Amino acid sequence: MKKGFTLVELMIVVAIIGILAAIAIPNFVDMQYRAKRAELPPNINGIKTAEIAYDAAFDAYLAPAYAPAAVGGKVAQAWVTNAAFTALGWEPSGSVRGSYKAASPSDNDFTVTGIIDVDGDGTAATYTATKTISATMATGNEIY
Repeated sequence: MKKGFTLVELMIVVAIIGILAAIAIPNFVDMQYRAKRAELPPNINGIKTAEIAYDAAFDAYLAPAYAPAAVGGKVAQAWVTNAAFTALGWEPSGSVRGSYKAASPSDNDFTVTGIIDVDGDGTAATYTATKTISATMATGNEIY
């Protein structure tokens, strides 16, 4: 009597592995996108804190334009020194994937915005923060 697996048994094992891979790979890609997008909230909260400190010292808010100028993506970009962010006293340590700006619509408040498009589909995920509200996602959770 010969011992071994039949062709049907091997085909069943291959099918099960294929089904598991079909479930796991998209979830793995989503987790990679979420990890890359996770840079935005702490950076936005850092800029928010810097704006509050700047206001305490100079009675004004700064309004730096988007830096880096291009929408962030899959590849991290080198941070280019920005005069407004330097005056604000905020700078990331190293490269960034997102692009950040601050705006001051009134003398009493400001809005910090961060955008990123890690999946390269042309739709950017956006986070915002104000003087009283910490970084919150302005787009849906499925936007990367």
